[in-house]
Amino acid sequence: MQPGFAEVAALLRRRAGIVLTEDKAYLLETRLGPVLTRFGLASLRALGERLRALPGEALERAVVEALTTHESSFFRDGRPFEHLRALLPRLAAGKPAGERLRIWSAACSTGQEAYSVAMLAAEAFGPAAAQRVEILGTDISGEVVARAREGAFTQFEVQRGLPIRSLMQHFVQDGPRWRVNAALRALTRFEERNLLADCAALGRFDVIFCRNVLIYFDAPTKTQVLDMLARQLAGEGVLYLGAAETVIGLTERLAPLPGERGVYGVAARRAAA
Repeated sequence: MQPGFAEVAALLRRRAGIVLTEDKAYLLETRLGPVLTRFGLASLRALGERLRALPGEALERAVVEALTTHESSFFRDGRPFEHLRALLPRLAAGKPAGERLRIWSAACSTGQEAYSVAMLAAEAFGPAAAQRVEILGTDISGEVVARAREGAFTQFEVQRGLPIRSLMQHFVQDGPRWRVNAALRALTRFEERNLLADCAALGRFDVIFCRNVLIYFDAPTKTQVLDMLARQLAGEGVLYLGAAETVIGLTERLAPLPGERGVYGVAARRAAA
């Protein structure tokens, strides 16, 4: 086993729920190099020794952030956004006057998913969108949350899934980058949040996106996170998971929507439907 691997894997499992298997050991060399330099550590072995001894919060956070995957793109995988586009008017019609739809982009990375949802809301509700929808993006990484708040993307990033019409309508060019405009930013907010922590303070949501996250967890952690998401989901709300993810065999609190792949609702409500 690579020196330092066991200590890093244990830290990643404890703090983020992520299972790092030995076939991914090559990631340590490529991703942790800057961390070693920053903390004056000569090798992965030295990092392992520090983690066993007295690592400190800053070092632990740096290691977790370096090894957390932050892959994202606008309107990623397409189908969930088409489903939500059709769903938004119905969800809004069921809300009491003055109460906004609440949408949570969990593990939001650099914000493309949350801003994609915001574009759908702007399209559905026009100038009144800020009074109709609230979008929260959260991620375990403070670094990517800061980028999401900034709302500035490279040419490469906006070319990944973002239609040119949406780019022209919702972004302004800022030097070599494209920045989300004020109207879209008014629909969104971002904060650092660990899905393994108590999320009750966030309140309940009509829509939750938690896609391509469970694939990094073991079964008990998947169950823990799914049960938490079920508690945060409003009675008529929907949860979107990644195409390779499921609730089957992991929780009885959620059930698939008939005829839809990767879309789930509260199990008791589905059984009564």
